[in-house]
Amino acid sequence: MKVIIDADACPVKDIVTKETREKNIDVVLVSSLSHFSSRELDSHVKAVYVDAGPDAADYKIVQLAEAGDIIVTQDYGLASLLLPKGCTVLHHTGFEYNKMNMDHMLETRHMSSVIRRGGGRTKGPKALSQDDKQKFTDLFIDALNK
Repeated sequence: MKVIIDADACPVKDIVTKETREKNIDVVLVSSLSHFSSRELDSHVKAVYVDAGPDAADYKIVQLAEAGDIIVTQDYGLASLLLPKGCTVLHHTGFEYNKMNMDHMLETRHMSSVIRRGGGRTKGPKALSQDDKQKFTDLFIDALNK
């Protein structure tokens, strides 16, 4: 098992790094080159950079993911590709993607896209709260212990 993070805009990378450090579980941060960082990473964390093209990070994550891996992403479309591979897919606000909630999320995403293309506006994500971080931490620890 490894943990793969859709890292471009992931606000819980530090939580994942901390919780996997003691368990010696590998973490892969997948980011576009436009988010390159020379920051020193823990020995169990590896950064993978991809072109800045649309969905390049998503394609790389799908390529790297294997059954039993834990993936952290806020991208519903990416999550829908990873569930059939046998991955556990978590959102940084503290919920797990599954077959039961996926159809509704993809439909909502599609409807928002239609509204935006028509010139309308949709709400963006709310700010990540301490409660969200705690929910994610609890869910992530549970996923690691499965």
